[in-house]
Amino acid sequence: MPSPTQVVALLKAQNIRYVRLYDADRAMLLALANTGIQVTVSVPNDQLLGIGQSNATAANWVARNVLAHVPATNITAIAVGSEVLTALPNAAPVLVSALKFIHSALVASNLDRQIKVSTPHSSSIILDSFPPSQAFFNRSWDPVMVPLLKFLQSTGSYLMLNVYPYYDYMQSNGVIPLDYALFRPLPPNKEAVDANTLLHYTNVFDAVVDAAYFAMSYLNITNLPIVVTESGWPSKGDSSEPDATLENANTYNSNLIKHVLNNTGTPKHPRIAVSTYIYELYNEDLRPGSVSEKNWGLFDANGMPVYILHLTGAGTVLANDTTNQTFCVAKEGADPKMLQAALDWACGPGKVDCSPLLQGHPCYEPDNVVSHSTFAFNAYFQKMAKSPGTCDFKGVATITTTDPSHGSCIFPGSIGKNGTITNGTSLAPSSNSSTSGCPSQNFYGDGSFTTSVIIAVLLMSAVFL
Repeated sequence: MPSPTQVVALLKAQNIRYVRLYDADRAMLLALANTGIQVTVSVPNDQLLGIGQSNATAANWVARNVLAHVPATNITAIAVGSEVLTALPNAAPVLVSALKFIHSALVASNLDRQIKVSTPHSSSIILDSFPPSQAFFNRSWDPVMVPLLKFLQSTGSYLMLNVYPYYDYMQSNGVIPLDYALFRPLPPNKEAVDANTLLHYTNVFDAVVDAAYFAMSYLNITNLPIVVTESGWPSKGDSSEPDATLENANTYNSNLIKHVLNNTGTPKHPRIAVSTYIYELYNEDLRPGSVSEKNWGLFDANGMPVYILHLTGAGTVLANDTTNQTFCVAKEGADPKMLQAALDWACGPGKVDCSPLLQGHPCYEPDNVVSHSTFAFNAYFQKMAKSPGTCDFKGVATITTTDPSHGSCIFPGSIGKNGTITNGTSLAPSSNSSTSGCPSQNFYGDGSFTTSVIIAVLLMSAVFL
């Protein structure tokens, strides 16, 4: 996995200004120093019992993981545990105490206005979530939820909620349409209508968020903001997860970004956008579990985008193609015979214009199979609009952001000295854009991973501006 320095370089290149860490890794926090990036740190679940039972333990945690880093590192929130009520119910009795002890340590250091304290919940704590107006929190958790919500309200904090339309869709046994989960446009007769409020719902995300608002109002909490601390869609799954695909992941996250940044709000609270962290920044190849569990990231471990977000018309947001310049090259150490076979295919059935490789032409030198196949692979990759799977060639090709052009041999997709981008062998005006990102994503870690790179990036809505 990438080092903290590499992670921060990617965040800066993407103009990501808000991140959530799933711990408070010292190396990661040091790497984030003096960047201005707003950071949410987390108390891992395995430390929750100790902190919830001891004010001194909480104060020591804050001293070690917060005070040691501010103000150089811009820590703005602490997530205490993760989905405690559903993932670690034995710690539920001390959850509110843990939040209060952490908050008290911040008050003692005069940081309580700068740094908010909350705890992320699974949306599964909401029962009967449709229609949203009838939703309520699992009553068995009232002894925790009532004082928790009052604490959040009294400290000017917010409810942290993890919203996963993918799982709602998967568990609905066909009741929830895929388009409804993916924010795709629905005809009016397909929209879900809350019979009690007559509010129309065009997507699962809004319905879940409004269900949380209504569930809070049932407990007489009516003015507490919601921040979605995790949302996303997996780009790959096993045979039992046919809708975990690149296209669906791209569609969901692209539409989510547009929905949040357009300040659409929800039917219950229109024009009050819900700040949302996208889960997650990187794929986790070593993560145990199903295939989909490893494939929630926008980037692979090398910092290459898993897919290019469809963000036309969404304004200035995350561009997970770091430069709009990616190239397909021969993989180092690849079998020359396989390279030659792939080269022959690209210049033949692949219909790539390989004339620049002819003797006397700009890309003839160096005259070897690695150089020639790199040109052909990249020409095909660019011709196919960098579509997923078009830079593989039976495993002998790989994607890079390093421009392989040399001398007078300008590769397709390269930005030349005159600021134009080459397309095949012709020049066309550059279509590069300087889109930046604010989506927020969450990451989960366990013993198998380098927790310092478990990060989330935030889609910042107007409520934070």
